[in-house]
Amino acid sequence: MGARRKARVCALQMLFQYDIAQPRVEELISTYWDSFGDEIGDVARDFSNHLATGAISHLEEIDSLIVKRAENWRISRMAVVDRNILRLAIYEFLYEPGTPRTVVINEALEIARRFSTFEATQFINGILDAIKRDLDAGQIASIATTTKQ
Repeated sequence: MGARRKARVCALQMLFQYDIAQPRVEELISTYWDSFGDEIGDVARDFSNHLATGAISHLEEIDSLIVKRAENWRISRMAVVDRNILRLAIYEFLYEPGTPRTVVINEALEIARRFSTFEATQFINGILDAIKRDLDAGQIASIATTTKQ
């Protein structure tokens, strides 16, 4: 597994923990790395922290995009891992324009295959693809706008 995917997996685990326990972000990061600090290099750790804290700081905005595209699904009814895979990917869509959106989707699906179910992978793919189309069509303003991916 590549360093960036490892970083995304770590960020997902932090988001999962945040979703369940709602610790202070500083405490979340400290506790996480105290337990798993030897498994990842400094660059990947920084990327992971950036993704997790960024997604947490934009949860309301990210969740509103999920709700818009997840017809008949409330955020609270989604599996914790699935909603946090979506949150992580949507954060990257909006705030990490250097990563092509198709790469973000592929990474989210690979992580979903590892941590969730086949049906969830299809669900995640559908929502992310719809949000990607909205971004590409200019229906959602990408916060860190550069060229469309």
